[in-house]
Amino acid sequence: MPSHTLIFLLISLLLTVSVTRSVEGIGVNWGTAASHPLPPQKVVELLKANNIAKVKLFDADSLVLQSLSGSKIRVTVGIPNSMLRSLNSSLKAAQSWVHDNLTRFVSDGASRVLIDYVAVGDEPFLQSYGEQFHPFVVGAAANIQAALLKANLADKVKVVAPNSFDAFVSDSSLPSKARFRPDVNKTMIELLTFLNKHRSPFFVSISPFQIYHENKNLTLDSALFRKTAHPRNDSHKTYKNIFDLSYGTITSALSTAGFPQTDIVIARIGWPTDGAPNATSPLAQEFAKGLIDHLQSMSTKSSKPTEIYILSLLDEDKRSTTAGNFERHWGVFTFDGQAKYQVNLGQGLRKLVNAQGVQYLLPRWCVVNNNKDSLNTTALALDACAAADCTALGPGGSCFNLNWPGNISYAFNSYYQLHDQNAASCDFGGLGLITTVDPSVDACRFSVGVKTSASISLHKSSVFFEMMVSMLSVLFLLISL
Repeated sequence: MPSHTLIFLLISLLLTVSVTRSVEGIGVNWGTAASHPLPPQKVVELLKANNIAKVKLFDADSLVLQSLSGSKIRVTVGIPNSMLRSLNSSLKAAQSWVHDNLTRFVSDGASRVLIDYVAVGDEPFLQSYGEQFHPFVVGAAANIQAALLKANLADKVKVVAPNSFDAFVSDSSLPSKARFRPDVNKTMIELLTFLNKHRSPFFVSISPFQIYHENKNLTLDSALFRKTAHPRNDSHKTYKNIFDLSYGTITSALSTAGFPQTDIVIARIGWPTDGAPNATSPLAQEFAKGLIDHLQSMSTKSSKPTEIYILSLLDEDKRSTTAGNFERHWGVFTFDGQAKYQVNLGQGLRKLVNAQGVQYLLPRWCVVNNNKDSLNTTALALDACAAADCTALGPGGSCFNLNWPGNISYAFNSYYQLHDQNAASCDFGGLGLITTVDPSVDACRFSVGVKTSASISLHKSSVFFEMMVSMLSVLFLLISL
Protein backbone atom coordinates (compact mmCIF):
# COMPACT_ATOMS: atom_id res chain seq x y z
CA MET A 1 0.00 0.00 0.00
CA PRO A 2 1.46 3.42 -0.94
CA SER A 3 2.55 5.49 2.06
CA HIS A 4 0.32 8.47 1.20
CA THR A 5 -2.74 6.16 1.07
CA LEU A 6 -1.85 4.70 4.48
CA ILE A 7 -1.45 8.20 5.95
CA PHE A 8 -4.85 9.23 4.54
CA LEU A 9 -6.52 6.17 6.07
CA LEU A 10 -4.91 6.81 9.45
CA ILE A 11 -6.01 10.47 9.44
CA SER A 12 -9.56 9.45 8.49
CA LEU A 13 -9.62 6.89 11.31
CA LEU A 14 -8.36 9.41 13.86
CA LEU A 15 -10.94 11.98 12.77
CA THR A 16 -13.74 9.43 13.02
CA VAL A 17 -12.63 8.31 16.48
CA SER A 18 -12.29 11.93 17.61
CA VAL A 19 -15.80 12.87 16.46
CA THR A 20 -17.33 9.69 17.88
CA ARG A 21 -15.73 10.23 21.27
CA SER A 22 -17.20 13.71 21.46
CA VAL A 23 -20.71 12.24 21.37
CA GLU A 24 -20.02 9.21 23.57
CA GLY A 25 -22.79 10.19 26.00
CA ILE A 26 -25.45 10.86 23.35
CA GLY A 27 -28.50 8.68 22.83
CA VAL A 28 -31.97 9.04 21.34
CA ASN A 29 -35.55 8.78 22.58
CA TRP A 30 -37.48 6.05 20.80
CA GLY A 31 -41.21 6.60 21.12
CA THR A 32 -43.95 4.47 19.59
CA ALA A 33 -46.89 6.92 19.67
CA ALA A 34 -47.44 6.39 15.96
CA SER A 35 -50.33 5.00 13.95
CA HIS A 36 -47.92 3.08 11.71
CA PRO A 37 -44.63 2.63 13.59
CA LEU A 38 -41.73 0.90 11.90
CA PRO A 39 -41.34 -2.71 13.02
CA PRO A 40 -39.03 -2.77 16.07
CA GLN A 41 -36.39 -4.85 14.30
CA LYS A 42 -36.19 -2.21 11.53
CA VAL A 43 -35.67 0.49 14.16
CA VAL A 44 -32.88 -1.49 15.82
CA GLU A 45 -31.24 -1.95 12.41
CA LEU A 46 -31.48 1.84 11.97
CA LEU A 47 -29.89 2.43 15.38
CA LYS A 48 -27.03 0.02 14.68
CA ALA A 49 -26.44 1.33 11.15
CA ASN A 50 -25.87 4.79 12.63
CA ASN A 51 -23.80 3.57 15.58
CA ILE A 52 -26.32 4.95 18.10
CA ALA A 53 -25.19 3.49 21.41
CA LYS A 54 -28.00 4.52 23.77
CA VAL A 55 -31.78 4.57 23.53
CA LYS A 56 -34.46 5.75 25.94
CA LEU A 57 -37.90 4.13 25.79
CA PHE A 58 -41.17 5.45 27.20
CA ASP A 59 -42.44 2.00 28.17
CA ALA A 60 -41.22 -1.59 28.36
CA ASP A 61 -42.87 -3.12 25.30
CA SER A 62 -41.80 -6.76 25.01
CA LEU A 63 -41.45 -6.68 21.20
CA VAL A 64 -39.18 -3.63 21.40
CA LEU A 65 -37.03 -5.21 24.12
CA GLN A 66 -36.83 -8.48 22.19
CA SER A 67 -35.61 -6.56 19.13
CA LEU A 68 -32.86 -4.95 21.25
CA SER A 69 -31.67 -8.34 22.49
CA GLY A 70 -27.98 -8.84 21.73
CA SER A 71 -27.69 -5.42 20.03
CA LYS A 72 -25.26 -4.04 22.67
CA ILE A 73 -27.31 -0.82 22.67
CA ARG A 74 -27.69 0.55 26.20
CA VAL A 75 -31.33 1.01 27.15
CA THR A 76 -33.53 3.04 29.48
CA VAL A 77 -36.99 1.50 29.92
CA GLY A 78 -39.97 3.54 31.06
CA ILE A 79 -42.91 3.12 33.40
CA PRO A 80 -45.99 5.18 32.40
CA ASN A 81 -47.54 7.62 34.85
CA SER A 82 -50.72 5.56 34.91
CA MET A 83 -48.89 2.81 36.83
CA LEU A 84 -47.35 4.99 39.57
CA ARG A 85 -50.23 4.69 42.03
CA SER A 86 -50.26 0.89 42.02
CA LEU A 87 -46.45 0.59 42.13
CA ASN A 88 -46.35 2.99 45.06
CA SER A 89 -48.99 1.00 46.95
CA SER A 90 -47.76 -2.54 46.34
CA LEU A 91 -44.27 -4.02 46.50
CA LYS A 92 -45.70 -7.17 44.92
CA ALA A 93 -46.84 -5.14 41.92
CA ALA A 94 -43.31 -3.72 41.58
CA GLN A 95 -41.81 -7.20 41.83
CA SER A 96 -44.20 -8.42 39.15
CA TRP A 97 -43.24 -5.51 36.88
CA VAL A 98 -39.51 -6.18 37.32
CA HIS A 99 -39.99 -9.89 36.69
CA ASP A 100 -42.08 -9.39 33.56
CA ASN A 101 -40.11 -6.52 32.03
CA LEU A 102 -36.52 -6.84 33.19
CA THR A 103 -35.52 -10.23 34.59
CA ARG A 104 -36.09 -12.20 31.39
CA PHE A 105 -34.24 -9.62 29.30
CA VAL A 106 -31.35 -8.71 31.60
CA SER A 107 -29.88 -12.21 31.59
CA ASP A 108 -26.26 -13.14 31.14
CA GLY A 109 -25.05 -14.08 27.69
CA ALA A 110 -24.88 -12.65 24.21
CA SER A 111 -28.66 -12.21 23.88
CA ARG A 112 -29.14 -9.99 26.92
CA VAL A 113 -30.57 -6.47 26.76
CA LEU A 114 -28.22 -3.90 28.30
CA ILE A 115 -30.72 -2.05 30.49
CA ASP A 116 -29.07 0.77 32.46
CA TYR A 117 -32.06 2.62 33.87
CA VAL A 118 -35.71 2.23 34.79
CA ALA A 119 -37.44 5.60 34.37
CA VAL A 120 -40.28 5.77 36.89
CA GLY A 121 -42.95 7.94 35.29
CA ASP A 122 -42.83 10.21 32.26
CA GLU A 123 -42.30 13.74 33.59
CA PRO A 124 -44.87 13.20 36.38
CA PHE A 125 -44.21 16.66 37.86
CA LEU A 126 -45.26 18.44 34.66
CA GLN A 127 -47.21 21.49 35.81
CA SER A 128 -50.19 20.77 33.55
CA TYR A 129 -50.73 17.46 35.39
CA GLY A 130 -51.35 19.24 38.68
CA GLU A 131 -50.48 17.15 41.73
CA GLN A 132 -52.13 13.92 40.61
CA PHE A 133 -48.86 11.93 40.46
CA HIS A 134 -46.84 13.71 43.18
CA PRO A 135 -47.72 11.36 46.07
CA PHE A 136 -46.70 8.23 44.17
CA VAL A 137 -43.36 8.91 42.46
CA VAL A 138 -40.91 8.35 45.31
CA GLY A 139 -42.80 5.37 46.71
CA ALA A 140 -42.99 3.75 43.27
CA ALA A 141 -39.26 4.34 42.75
CA ALA A 142 -38.47 2.83 46.18
CA ASN A 143 -40.56 -0.27 45.46
CA ILE A 144 -38.96 -0.76 42.05
CA GLN A 145 -35.54 -0.41 43.74
CA ALA A 146 -36.52 -3.06 46.32
CA ALA A 147 -37.76 -5.33 43.54
CA LEU A 148 -34.49 -4.93 41.66
CA LEU A 149 -32.59 -5.83 44.81
CA LYS A 150 -34.64 -9.00 45.30
CA ALA A 151 -34.11 -9.95 41.64
CA ASN A 152 -30.33 -9.40 41.99
CA LEU A 153 -30.46 -6.62 39.39
CA ALA A 154 -29.75 -3.60 41.59
CA ASP A 155 -26.06 -3.64 40.65
CA LYS A 156 -26.95 -3.52 36.93
CA VAL A 157 -30.01 -1.27 36.72
CA LYS A 158 -30.54 2.14 38.35
CA VAL A 159 -33.89 3.76 39.13
CA VAL A 160 -34.50 7.32 37.90
CA ALA A 161 -37.49 9.67 37.56
CA PRO A 162 -37.58 12.00 34.50
CA ASN A 163 -38.43 15.63 35.27
CA SER A 164 -39.84 18.40 33.12
CA PHE A 165 -38.10 21.76 32.96
CA ASP A 166 -41.14 23.53 34.37
CA ALA A 167 -40.29 21.96 37.75
CA PHE A 168 -38.02 25.01 38.21
CA VAL A 169 -38.87 28.64 38.86
CA SER A 170 -36.78 31.79 39.14
CA ASP A 171 -37.90 35.23 40.27
CA SER A 172 -35.50 36.94 37.88
CA SER A 173 -35.57 34.35 35.08
CA LEU A 174 -31.85 33.94 35.73
CA PRO A 175 -30.13 30.76 36.95
CA SER A 176 -28.75 32.14 40.22
CA LYS A 177 -32.27 32.55 41.66
CA ALA A 178 -33.55 29.16 40.47
CA ARG A 179 -35.30 26.73 42.76
CA PHE A 180 -37.90 24.00 42.54
CA ARG A 181 -41.56 24.99 42.27
CA PRO A 182 -43.12 25.31 45.74
CA ASP A 183 -45.66 22.56 45.03
CA VAL A 184 -42.93 20.01 44.14
CA ASN A 185 -40.09 21.15 46.41
CA LYS A 186 -40.76 18.73 49.29
CA THR A 187 -41.29 15.74 46.98
CA MET A 188 -38.25 16.69 44.90
CA ILE A 189 -36.00 16.73 47.96
CA GLU A 190 -37.32 13.26 48.85
CA LEU A 191 -36.61 12.11 45.29
CA LEU A 192 -33.10 13.58 45.28
CA THR A 193 -32.38 11.94 48.64
CA PHE A 194 -33.41 8.60 47.09
CA LEU A 195 -31.33 9.20 43.95
CA ASN A 196 -28.31 10.27 46.00
CA LYS A 197 -28.56 7.18 48.22
CA HIS A 198 -28.47 4.86 45.21
CA ARG A 199 -26.03 6.96 43.17
CA SER A 200 -28.57 7.51 40.43
CA PRO A 201 -28.53 10.59 38.17
CA PHE A 202 -31.16 13.32 37.93
CA PHE A 203 -33.07 13.00 34.62
CA VAL A 204 -34.46 16.29 33.28
CA SER A 205 -35.66 17.72 29.96
CA ILE A 206 -34.52 20.94 28.29
CA SER A 207 -36.31 22.45 25.27
CA PRO A 208 -34.53 25.52 23.88
CA PHE A 209 -37.12 25.61 21.08
CA GLN A 210 -40.05 26.01 23.48
CA ILE A 211 -38.14 28.32 25.84
CA TYR A 212 -37.33 30.60 22.90
CA HIS A 213 -40.94 30.67 21.70
CA GLU A 214 -42.28 31.36 25.19
CA ASN A 215 -39.82 34.16 26.08
CA LYS A 216 -39.77 37.35 24.04
CA ASN A 217 -36.50 38.40 25.66
CA LEU A 218 -34.62 35.45 24.14
CA THR A 219 -33.45 35.30 20.54
CA LEU A 220 -33.24 32.60 17.92
CA ASP A 221 -29.48 33.16 17.85
CA SER A 222 -29.24 32.19 21.51
CA ALA A 223 -31.36 29.06 20.93
CA LEU A 224 -29.12 27.90 18.07
CA PHE A 225 -25.70 28.48 19.69
CA ARG A 226 -24.86 31.26 17.22
CA LYS A 227 -21.86 33.43 18.03
CA THR A 228 -23.95 36.51 17.29
CA ALA A 229 -26.18 35.81 20.33
CA HIS A 230 -26.21 38.55 22.94
CA PRO A 231 -24.73 37.20 26.22
CA ARG A 232 -26.59 37.46 29.53
CA ASN A 233 -24.78 38.09 32.80
CA ASP A 234 -25.80 36.65 36.16
CA SER A 235 -23.72 36.58 39.37
CA HIS A 236 -20.36 36.88 37.63
CA LYS A 237 -21.32 34.24 35.07
CA THR A 238 -21.96 34.83 31.38
CA TYR A 239 -24.51 32.77 29.49
CA LYS A 240 -24.23 32.82 25.71
CA ASN A 241 -27.08 30.48 24.80
CA ILE A 242 -30.39 29.09 26.05
CA PHE A 243 -28.89 25.68 26.79
CA ASP A 244 -26.40 27.17 29.25
CA LEU A 245 -29.12 29.30 30.84
CA SER A 246 -31.28 26.19 31.25
CA TYR A 247 -28.47 23.99 32.50
CA GLY A 248 -27.40 26.71 34.93
CA THR A 249 -30.99 26.84 36.21
CA ILE A 250 -30.91 23.10 36.89
CA THR A 251 -27.56 23.10 38.68
CA SER A 252 -28.54 26.15 40.74
CA ALA A 253 -31.82 24.58 41.85
CA LEU A 254 -30.07 21.34 42.76
CA SER A 255 -27.50 23.27 44.77
CA THR A 256 -30.21 25.28 46.55
CA ALA A 257 -31.96 22.03 47.44
CA GLY A 258 -28.71 20.68 48.94
CA PHE A 259 -27.62 18.32 46.14
CA PRO A 260 -24.88 20.16 44.21
CA GLN A 261 -22.93 17.02 43.26
CA THR A 262 -25.81 15.12 41.64
CA ASP A 263 -25.05 13.83 38.13
CA ILE A 264 -27.41 15.25 35.50
CA VAL A 265 -28.78 13.44 32.46
CA ILE A 266 -30.66 15.47 29.84
CA ALA A 267 -33.52 13.08 29.15
CA ARG A 268 -35.00 15.04 26.23
CA ILE A 269 -33.55 17.74 24.04
CA GLY A 270 -34.13 18.46 20.38
CA TRP A 271 -35.54 20.75 17.72
CA PRO A 272 -38.72 20.01 15.73
CA THR A 273 -38.81 20.16 11.95
CA ASP A 274 -42.45 21.06 11.28
CA GLY A 275 -45.67 22.29 12.85
CA ALA A 276 -44.57 25.77 14.01
CA PRO A 277 -42.58 28.84 12.95
CA ASN A 278 -38.82 28.11 12.98
CA ALA A 279 -39.49 24.37 13.12
CA THR A 280 -37.53 23.35 10.03
CA SER A 281 -34.95 20.74 9.12
CA PRO A 282 -32.16 23.28 8.44
CA LEU A 283 -32.63 24.89 11.85
CA ALA A 284 -32.85 21.47 13.52
CA GLN A 285 -29.54 20.54 11.95
CA GLU A 286 -27.98 23.82 13.07
CA PHE A 287 -29.24 23.24 16.62
CA ALA A 288 -28.04 19.65 16.79
CA LYS A 289 -24.58 20.48 15.47
CA GLY A 290 -24.34 23.48 17.80
CA LEU A 291 -25.38 21.36 20.78
CA ILE A 292 -22.85 18.61 20.14
CA ASP A 293 -20.04 21.07 19.43
CA HIS A 294 -20.95 22.97 22.60
CA LEU A 295 -20.97 19.84 24.75
CA GLN A 296 -17.56 18.95 23.40
CA SER A 297 -16.24 22.39 24.30
CA MET A 298 -17.58 22.43 27.87
CA SER A 299 -14.50 22.50 30.04
CA THR A 300 -14.88 19.89 32.76
CA LYS A 301 -16.91 16.75 33.32
CA SER A 302 -18.50 18.23 36.43
CA SER A 303 -19.83 21.22 34.48
CA LYS A 304 -21.78 19.26 31.88
CA PRO A 305 -24.39 16.48 31.75
CA THR A 306 -23.17 12.90 31.85
CA GLU A 307 -25.55 11.88 29.06
CA ILE A 308 -28.10 13.48 26.73
CA TYR A 309 -30.96 11.91 24.79
CA ILE A 310 -32.08 13.55 21.57
CA LEU A 311 -35.83 13.98 21.12
CA SER A 312 -36.46 12.07 19.01
CA LEU A 313 -35.40 9.24 16.75
CA LEU A 314 -38.60 9.16 14.68
CA ASP A 315 -41.66 11.36 14.09
CA GLU A 316 -44.79 10.17 15.95
CA ASP A 317 -48.19 11.14 14.56
CA LYS A 318 -50.05 10.18 17.74
CA ARG A 319 -48.12 12.33 20.20
CA SER A 320 -50.22 14.84 22.12
CA THR A 321 -50.29 18.29 20.54
CA THR A 322 -51.24 20.08 23.76
CA ALA A 323 -47.96 22.01 23.69
CA GLY A 324 -48.17 22.60 19.93
CA ASN A 325 -48.34 20.92 16.53
CA PHE A 326 -44.55 20.62 16.53
CA GLU A 327 -44.82 17.78 19.10
CA ARG A 328 -45.33 15.31 16.25
CA HIS A 329 -42.18 16.39 14.40
CA TRP A 330 -39.24 15.93 16.79
CA GLY A 331 -37.70 13.10 14.78
CA VAL A 332 -34.23 13.18 13.30
CA PHE A 333 -35.84 10.66 10.94
CA THR A 334 -39.31 10.69 9.39
CA PHE A 335 -41.86 8.13 10.59
CA ASP A 336 -40.56 5.73 7.94
CA GLY A 337 -36.90 6.10 8.93
CA GLN A 338 -35.61 8.62 6.37
CA ALA A 339 -33.09 11.18 7.69
CA LYS A 340 -34.44 14.74 7.65
CA TYR A 341 -31.06 16.33 8.34
CA GLN A 342 -27.51 15.38 9.26
CA VAL A 343 -26.18 15.12 12.80
CA ASN A 344 -23.46 13.03 14.41
CA LEU A 345 -25.25 10.53 16.65
CA GLY A 346 -22.19 8.29 16.83
CA GLN A 347 -21.58 7.50 13.16
CA GLY A 348 -18.73 10.02 12.93
CA LEU A 349 -18.06 11.61 9.57
CA ARG A 350 -20.50 9.38 7.69
CA LYS A 351 -23.94 10.59 6.70
CA LEU A 352 -26.89 9.12 8.53
CA VAL A 353 -28.10 5.87 7.03
CA ASN A 354 -31.81 5.59 6.24
CA ALA A 355 -33.97 2.64 7.23
CA GLN A 356 -33.61 -0.11 4.65
CA GLY A 357 -36.25 -2.43 3.22
CA VAL A 358 -39.25 -0.46 4.50
CA GLN A 359 -42.48 -1.97 3.15
CA TYR A 360 -44.81 0.76 1.94
CA LEU A 361 -48.40 0.73 0.84
CA LEU A 362 -49.02 1.23 -2.87
CA PRO A 363 -47.91 4.60 -4.37
CA ARG A 364 -51.32 6.20 -4.40
CA TRP A 365 -52.97 9.15 -2.71
CA CYS A 366 -56.41 10.54 -1.96
CA VAL A 367 -57.20 14.04 -3.26
CA VAL A 368 -60.20 16.28 -3.88
CA ASN A 369 -62.22 15.40 -6.96
CA ASN A 370 -62.41 18.76 -8.73
CA ASN A 371 -65.27 17.55 -10.90
CA LYS A 372 -67.66 17.36 -7.94
CA ASP A 373 -69.52 20.02 -5.95
CA SER A 374 -67.03 21.17 -3.30
CA LEU A 375 -69.31 23.02 -0.87
CA ASN A 376 -68.77 20.59 2.01
CA THR A 377 -65.05 19.98 1.61
CA THR A 378 -63.94 22.16 4.54
CA ALA A 379 -66.19 20.36 7.02
CA LEU A 380 -65.07 16.99 5.66
CA ALA A 381 -61.42 18.01 5.95
CA LEU A 382 -61.92 19.04 9.59
CA ASP A 383 -63.48 15.66 10.31
CA ALA A 384 -60.53 13.93 8.63
CA CYS A 385 -58.03 15.95 10.66
CA ALA A 386 -59.81 15.08 13.90
CA ALA A 387 -58.58 11.51 13.36
CA ALA A 388 -55.49 11.88 11.17
CA ASP A 389 -52.37 14.02 11.54
CA CYS A 390 -52.74 17.39 9.80
CA THR A 391 -50.24 19.33 11.93
CA ALA A 392 -48.17 20.30 8.87
CA LEU A 393 -51.12 22.46 7.75
CA GLY A 394 -50.90 24.70 10.84
CA PRO A 395 -49.19 28.11 11.03
CA GLY A 396 -45.50 27.75 10.28
CA GLY A 397 -46.01 24.20 9.03
CA SER A 398 -44.53 22.85 5.80
CA CYS A 399 -47.99 22.74 4.20
CA PHE A 400 -49.38 25.95 5.68
CA ASN A 401 -49.14 27.80 2.37
CA LEU A 402 -51.20 25.25 0.45
CA ASN A 403 -54.24 26.84 -1.13
CA TRP A 404 -57.58 25.19 -1.84
CA PRO A 405 -57.92 22.42 -2.92
CA GLY A 406 -54.38 21.36 -1.93
CA ASN A 407 -54.99 21.78 1.79
CA ILE A 408 -58.21 19.76 1.59
CA SER A 409 -56.41 17.06 -0.39
CA TYR A 410 -53.71 16.90 2.30
CA ALA A 411 -56.37 16.25 4.95
CA PHE A 412 -58.09 13.64 2.79
CA ASN A 413 -54.81 11.84 2.11
CA SER A 414 -53.75 11.83 5.76
CA TYR A 415 -57.03 10.10 6.63
CA TYR A 416 -56.69 7.71 3.69
CA GLN A 417 -53.17 6.61 4.66
CA LEU A 418 -54.19 6.31 8.33
CA HIS A 419 -56.75 3.73 7.24
CA ASP A 420 -54.26 1.74 5.14
CA GLN A 421 -55.57 3.12 1.83
CA ASN A 422 -58.96 1.52 2.28
CA ALA A 423 -61.06 2.73 -0.66
CA ALA A 424 -63.95 3.70 1.58
CA SER A 425 -61.66 6.08 3.50
CA CYS A 426 -61.27 8.18 0.36
CA ASP A 427 -64.98 8.51 -0.32
CA PHE A 428 -65.82 11.71 1.57
CA GLY A 429 -69.34 11.77 0.19
CA GLY A 430 -68.04 11.29 -3.34
CA LEU A 431 -65.61 14.22 -3.09
CA GLY A 432 -62.48 12.08 -2.75
CA LEU A 433 -60.47 10.71 -5.64
CA ILE A 434 -57.69 8.10 -5.56
CA THR A 435 -54.72 9.03 -7.74
CA THR A 436 -51.32 7.57 -8.62
CA VAL A 437 -49.85 11.05 -9.23
CA ASP A 438 -47.92 12.30 -6.19
CA PRO A 439 -49.57 15.59 -5.11
CA SER A 440 -46.62 16.71 -2.95
CA VAL A 441 -45.62 20.35 -3.43
CA ASP A 442 -42.11 21.60 -2.60
CA ALA A 443 -41.48 20.85 1.11
CA CYS A 444 -45.07 19.74 1.68
CA ARG A 445 -44.94 15.98 1.55
CA PHE A 446 -48.06 13.90 0.94
CA SER A 447 -46.95 10.68 2.59
CA VAL A 448 -47.62 7.07 1.71
CA GLY A 449 -48.09 4.82 4.73
CA VAL A 450 -46.02 1.83 5.67
CA LYS A 451 -47.56 -1.63 5.73
CA THR A 452 -49.09 -2.36 9.08
CA SER A 453 -48.85 -6.11 9.61
CA ALA A 454 -45.91 -5.75 12.00
CA SER A 455 -46.93 -2.30 13.19
CA ILE A 456 -50.40 -3.39 14.26
CA SER A 457 -48.96 -6.30 16.24
CA LEU A 458 -46.62 -3.89 18.03
CA HIS A 459 -49.43 -1.47 18.86
CA LYS A 460 -51.79 -4.19 20.03
CA SER A 461 -49.03 -5.84 22.03
CA SER A 462 -48.20 -2.55 23.76
CA VAL A 463 -51.84 -1.76 24.60
CA PHE A 464 -52.59 -5.32 25.74
CA PHE A 465 -49.41 -5.52 27.79
CA GLU A 466 -50.05 -2.23 29.59
CA MET A 467 -53.63 -3.31 30.27
CA MET A 468 -52.49 -6.64 31.70
CA VAL A 469 -49.83 -5.01 33.89
CA SER A 470 -52.40 -2.54 35.23
CA MET A 471 -54.81 -5.40 36.00
CA LEU A 472 -52.08 -7.40 37.75
CA SER A 473 -51.06 -4.32 39.74
CA VAL A 474 -54.66 -3.87 40.95
CA LEU A 475 -54.86 -7.56 41.79
CA PHE A 476 -51.65 -7.41 43.86
CA LEU A 477 -52.94 -4.28 45.59
CA LEU A 478 -56.17 -6.05 46.56
CA ILE A 479 -54.27 -9.11 47.80
CA SER A 480 -51.98 -6.94 49.93
CA LEU A 481 -54.90 -5.19 51.68
